[in-house]
Amino acid sequence: MNGIIIVNKSKGHTSHDIVAKVKKMTGEKVGHTGTLDPLARGVLPLLIGKGTLCSKYLINHDKTYKVLLKLGIKKSTGDEEGEIVQEEIVDENLLEEKQVKNILESFLGEQEQIPPMYSAIKVNGKKLYEYARKGKSIEIKPRKIKIYNMQLLKIDKINCEIQFEVSCSKGTYIRSLCEDIAQKMKTVGYMKDLQRTKVGDFTIEQSVNFDELKKEVIEENIITLENLFKDLEIIELNAKKLQLFLNGVRLSFDFPDGCYKIYSNKQFIGIGIVNDKLLKRDIVI
Repeated sequence: MNGIIIVNKSKGHTSHDIVAKVKKMTGEKVGHTGTLDPLARGVLPLLIGKGTLCSKYLINHDKTYKVLLKLGIKKSTGDEEGEIVQEEIVDENLLEEKQVKNILESFLGEQEQIPPMYSAIKVNGKKLYEYARKGKSIEIKPRKIKIYNMQLLKIDKINCEIQFEVSCSKGTYIRSLCEDIAQKMKTVGYMKDLQRTKVGDFTIEQSVNFDELKKEVIEENIITLENLFKDLEIIELNAKKLQLFLNGVRLSFDFPDGCYKIYSNKQFIGIGIVNDKLLKRDIVI
């Protein structure tokens, strides 16, 4: 079994839990293209079998989230799990629709973001959350991110909550974004709920609920490598060139540089890369 299955992760499970479950079901090597926190839910693409070789093509995918931001309360972890460290009364005027939209739109574009202390980023060989749990402060360097779109979905003035959708680059921390939005609104806040609805071209509508995962369900919904790379141009190899290709020999091809689907006798073989008019093997199923 080789390909990708899109899982709709539920709250309370780690990405590792889901990888382990699918690995046990399929008996194949399984990986993912980026974790979701245990409290987050939504799209989690899993790479199965030789699908794991596609990771380099997928890890830089942009992502889309639905976010619930709770204002007036700051938490130690920036999400529902942490302890309350600060509380403020939220002025109702801060929640006027026009003002909220303007603040959200002000985050569009490239910017630098400081990741949260409770994250798995390593500094001097240790993960940031390891320092945080010991009460140690450490300098965190900002990282470049990009926000492509911010859309206000709902304002709940009674509970001081804002729901919005954000499309962003890889490496964007939504917990930090929520705190930054709250700060710009002249208050504090934390990420109360997070749902990832899209990773690259993989959507929540394609996903299989975690609780429904079975081997036969995976087989029915797996995206094959041939379909994953459906938009690539095709190179057809005869039997002699196929054998050379499979042996790792570089073949002369007057094609533009890039990735290509490789076929022989109308059968999908895998993915090849052309560079300086030389074709080499990359992924073979």
